[in-house]
Amino acid sequence: MQKSLIALSTFAALGLMACKPSTNEEVSTEAAATPAAVEAVEMTEAQKHAYAMGASMGLFANDRAEQQAQLEMPLDLEALKQGFNDGLADQLKFTPAEIQQIAQEAQQVMMTKQQEMAAMAAEKNIEAGLAYLEENGKREGVVTTESGLQYEVLEAGEGASPLATDTVKVHYRGTLLDGTEFDSSYSRGEPIEFPLNRVISGWTEGVQLMKEGGKFRFHIPSELAYGERATGSITPNSTLIFDVELLEVIKPATEESAE
Repeated sequence: MQKSLIALSTFAALGLMACKPSTNEEVSTEAAATPAAVEAVEMTEAQKHAYAMGASMGLFANDRAEQQAQLEMPLDLEALKQGFNDGLADQLKFTPAEIQQIAQEAQQVMMTKQQEMAAMAAEKNIEAGLAYLEENGKREGVVTTESGLQYEVLEAGEGASPLATDTVKVHYRGTLLDGTEFDSSYSRGEPIEFPLNRVISGWTEGVQLMKEGGKFRFHIPSELAYGERATGSITPNSTLIFDVELLEVIKPATEESAE
C-alpha cells in the first residue's frame, strides 16, 4: 500500500506540473510536433529523462489498473487518457485542488475495498483451515499435538534433536492449501540456518520433534503461523503446509565449548 501511495503522489505531482500554464509559443510548438518513436540507443539524455517520466506514469497506471481489477473496480482507461491529455494541454475539467482531492478520495475508496476483501478472505481462510485440519487429522500417519499442530514423518532421521535455543540448518518448501508454493529453499538452491526460537511457533514446536537427517511434513494452523498478518502471498488466517528436512543442529557456541 505504501508503494501505491508513493506512486500516486509522484503521479499527481507530475500531473500538476503539466497543469502549469504554457506560453503560446510552447503550445504551438508542442501541438505541431509529432515526432516518431526514438529507439533507446538513439535517445539523448533529455529524451531518456522524459521517457522515464512517461514510463513511470504508464507503469503506475498499469499497476493501479491491476489492483482495481482485483478489487472488482475496473479502471476507466479512456477517462485516464483524457485526463492525461487534458493535463498536457492545460485544459483541465477540474482545478488542481479538486484533482488532488478526487485522487485522495479514490485512494481511500481503494483502501476501504481492500480492507473489506481482506476481512472476507480472512474469514474464508479460517473456515477452509478448520475443515482441512479436521479431515487431514483423520489420515493414517498424521499426528495432532496438543497445540493443534499436525505432522507426519516422511523420513525418521537418526541424529540429534534440536532445542528451541539451537540454530538449525534446514531445507524446506512452504505451500498454501491450494498447493501454491510461497517459499522454498529448494528453489533457491541452498539450505537456510536460523535460531529455532525466532520463527513461527509451529516451526519452533515441530522441528524439535525431528532428528538430524529426518524429513517431516507440517500442517500448521493459522494461529501457529502468521495469524491475522499477511505476508507475501500468505493472506490472513492461512493454514500452511511445510515439508522440512533437518540437515543439522547447531548448538550455541558456549555449549559447544563446554563439550
